[in-house]
Amino acid sequence: MRAVVFLYTKDETMKVGDRLPETTLYEFIDVATEGCSLGPNAVNSAAAAQGKKIALFALPGAYTPACSAQHLPGYIQAFDDFKAAGVDEIWCLSVNDAFVMGAWGRDQSAAGKVRMLADGSADFARAADLVLDLSAKGLGVRSQRYSAYVVDGEVRLLNLEGGGGYAVSDAATLLAQIRAL
Repeated sequence: MRAVVFLYTKDETMKVGDRLPETTLYEFIDVATEGCSLGPNAVNSAAAAQGKKIALFALPGAYTPACSAQHLPGYIQAFDDFKAAGVDEIWCLSVNDAFVMGAWGRDQSAAGKVRMLADGSADFARAADLVLDLSAKGLGVRSQRYSAYVVDGEVRLLNLEGGGGYAVSDAATLLAQIRAL
C-alpha cells in the first residue's frame, strides 16, 4: 500500500506560498551509488526539496512533441544559467513510469543536469490539483504543463500554462523570474 499525503483539497490548485505536496516520485538511476540502487528509486518530494532551491517543471508526457523538442531541452541548455542564479536542482515531473523517464533523460542527455522524476500514478499532479485529463485522446490522466521555483519546499513562483499551451513554463521565463527576485 502506498501512502500519499494530500495537502490540498479538491479544486484548490497549488499556488505561490504553498508547500510542495508530499508524495512519492520515482527516479531511474543508471549507475548505482551509495544510497541509490540501480533502477527506480523512491523520492519523497517534500524531503527532497528541503534546504534546496529547485527549478521544477511539469509536462504532460515524455517523448511528446513540445516536451521533447522544446520544454526539456530548454532546461538542459539553461543548466549553467540556473546554477549561476543559485538554483541547486532542476526537476522534470511527468505522469510516466521511472523506466520511461530514465530512457527519455538518456535520449535527451539530461544526466547531471535535470532530475527526471516519474509521477507514474499522478499522485503529485492530483495532490497539487494540476491534473490534465486527456482520456478522450487516449492519453489518460496527465499533469498540466507548468513551471515553479521552489525554495526549501515552498512554491515561490508558479507559471501555469492555459489550455495545454507552451508560453510561460519555458526555461527562459522561469530563469528571468528567478533572477528578478
